[in-house]
Amino acid sequence: MMHTSWTNNLQEFLNWTVETIREDKLLSPWLEEKKFEWAPLVSKNITNILDKSYSVLIITDKERDWFLNYILSNINSSKLNRPFLPFYDFSSFFKNLDHIKSEDDISNIKDMLQISFPNGYCFWYIGKSQDNRSTLAKITKSSFLWIFDEERQGSLNLKSNDIALDMKLLELFRLYNKTLSAALFANINVEN
Repeated sequence: MMHTSWTNNLQEFLNWTVETIREDKLLSPWLEEKKFEWAPLVSKNITNILDKSYSVLIITDKERDWFLNYILSNINSSKLNRPFLPFYDFSSFFKNLDHIKSEDDISNIKDMLQISFPNGYCFWYIGKSQDNRSTLAKITKSSFLWIFDEERQGSLNLKSNDIALDMKLLELFRLYNKTLSAALFANINVEN
């Protein structure tokens, strides 16, 4: 029975996603092609935030620092008329992200985060797969990954050489933000 409920919820969420993409004039049809990657990934992420009270620690590669600033400037906008949600710039907790070298570094960071976020945390990584900044996010099970230049299961896979990449990131964020609001106000069920 649990599987049927999950399948129904996922189908309902997929339908809502497609409908939202089609109705929003600022979202392009290419997003529909990503719906099967998108739905389970976003479902897991939003469930972690809303049901498990996880905090989201955002990391980007250097080329996407602008996008990190965009996310942080818009995710808790008062225009959204919703409660503020726990999204943070990970570099505000750990400045030496480019210099993580050893298992000890990773272990020490994880210890710090477990103390800082007793309800749990997840990374939201946006950037190239081979970037050193991706390491923590890729080895953390609950991560929300928007990975470039690698076909990685359980992540949204994009190409860094796509000339429309920046626009696609903005569109993905718009859809994500709409999904967050809809889930928060129980307009859709993203639980799996």
